[in-house]
Amino acid sequence: MDVTQALPLLGGISPQVFMKRYWQKKPLLVRQAVPGFKPLLDRAQLFELAANEDAQTRMVIQEPGSKPGWRFKHGPFQRRALPPLKQPGWTILVQGVDLHHERVHDLMNQFRFVPDARLDDLMISYASDGGGVGPHFDSYDVFLLQAQGKRRWRIGRQKDLSLQPDVPLKILAHFEPEVEYVLEPGDLLYLPPRYAHDGIAEGECMTYSIGFRIPNRAELARELLQRLAEEAEEAVGVRLYRDPDQLAVDQPAEIPARMLEFAQDALQAALQDSQALARGLGEYMTEPKPNVWFEARAESADDTKALKAQGIRLDRRTRMMFDAHHIFINGESFSASGGDATLMRALANARYLTGRDVAKLSAQALVLLTSWCSAGWLEAQSEATLRM
Repeated sequence: MDVTQALPLLGGISPQVFMKRYWQKKPLLVRQAVPGFKPLLDRAQLFELAANEDAQTRMVIQEPGSKPGWRFKHGPFQRRALPPLKQPGWTILVQGVDLHHERVHDLMNQFRFVPDARLDDLMISYASDGGGVGPHFDSYDVFLLQAQGKRRWRIGRQKDLSLQPDVPLKILAHFEPEVEYVLEPGDLLYLPPRYAHDGIAEGECMTYSIGFRIPNRAELARELLQRLAEEAEEAVGVRLYRDPDQLAVDQPAEIPARMLEFAQDALQAALQDSQALARGLGEYMTEPKPNVWFEARAESADDTKALKAQGIRLDRRTRMMFDAHHIFINGESFSASGGDATLMRALANARYLTGRDVAKLSAQALVLLTSWCSAGWLEAQSEATLRM
């Protein structure tokens, strides 16, 4: 992607300008960001996905006049479990639709001017007239693309983030909107983290939310320390604690200061391996979501020939990234250098390689690709399909 090229998706500005002026700074409304946009799944298809156990689905029902006024349920939901279409004030939210639908995955990829390490998923929310999830704020960036019908958005920079008590949703207690917009199909609204918003359907409506993951510092530290611990013996070495100068003690329960120093030294030795830290980060950021499953198949002697002849495309559920020294794919890391590294990075960026590019890989790299193909992480594709 040429990040200096103006995009209709961003209202005629380039990704470079958007990231500098708006990303994590202020909202952006783009009318007809996707002109003539129509839902990529109709209502029946979305409801069918909502009944799938592999999909993450939630339902929010407003109950005016009752206490607490809202009902919240986790799916999956069979069609008969959903309220009548004419009943106002209910919403169904289906998370990670990009994992299940190729055209939705392609739409989400239009936002890859943001690093893949931040791009999370595309959620579809269907609402009956008046439906919504109440005024709230998200801890992540989000693009809200109107797909069907109209939704009225009220947004504001909220200082008071206190929530309504005894409500099953995180609804702001004192929402103070500053501006409102009515979005129609093809309109797009970007909101930075913690920008309060309340979307209310005007008639039947569908909204696509492209969300971005924000690693939690404590969670990231825990994950990386766990991964470093798995490599600790190799990184630190097996060295036993010694205390030939230890004196006799009259307080045997006290931990010796020298033992604390020994422990600190061991931890610092593990953290000094920058490559181990980089591997841990890459593996963590490409770890498939818990609800993702790949269909493995037996390797064939013809697999490598097919990859060279047809080219390859990553499965839409595959997460692949890289750094200066490694290739990461679905929670695994591989050292890479030279021509192989260049081509593997191209695969991660474009999510496909032509047959001519595959043929340039070393025998070792081809063995890897073949094993990934057998694991269901990628598949052979015709040259014409790759360029669509």
